[in-house]
Amino acid sequence: MRQFVTILIWLCVVPLMIAQEPKIKIPAEVAPFVEKGTTAIALEKGDLNGDGREDFILVLEKENPAKDKDDFPSEQRPLLILLRGADGKLALAKRNERVVKCSQCGGVFGDPFEGVIAGRNTFSVEHYGGSAWRWKYSYKFNYSRINKTWQLVRVEELNYHTSNPNKMKTRIYTPPKDFAKVDIADFDPENYLNNAAKRRAGR
Repeated sequence: MRQFVTILIWLCVVPLMIAQEPKIKIPAEVAPFVEKGTTAIALEKGDLNGDGREDFILVLEKENPAKDKDDFPSEQRPLLILLRGADGKLALAKRNERVVKCSQCGGVFGDPFEGVIAGRNTFSVEHYGGSAWRWKYSYKFNYSRINKTWQLVRVEELNYHTSNPNKMKTRIYTPPKDFAKVDIADFDPENYLNNAAKRRAGR
């Protein structure tokens, strides 16, 4: 019971803490990657490809994004992986326009983006939101030395209804059972599961 209460408090408090964080400080070497018409909303550093050098994950937000058929911002928040070369300079290695959800995609919680967690050879993108039904999505990517890119290795989906938080449901998807190789550049949260996994999830 104590563990459940801790998780519940964490799910509710963390988004509020993140929303209150001060404006991100962008190092001079990262500034050139902040594209015109965007604002940096997340910046994390880590040895993302295991070569002993410090790299960055940068998340931008477009000031005037396109809208989808439901009038939500579309491809609003590009995620950029910046790798440091042997010369010490940063270069864009990968980009994804869909892994970070839009600023209005969190239901009554508004912005669902919690942030990026970066480590050696790995990173994950975290979201939390909902209204009566609360949900949390975590997308984890690991670096492949063979393919020299970051591939999806785990998706965790958690949801519960506020009227019955004790019935918290968690689904975990991993390859190759639930999806094939998915490059970070190609990842789409709405279209990554294979047919069998979609049927199990009731999609």
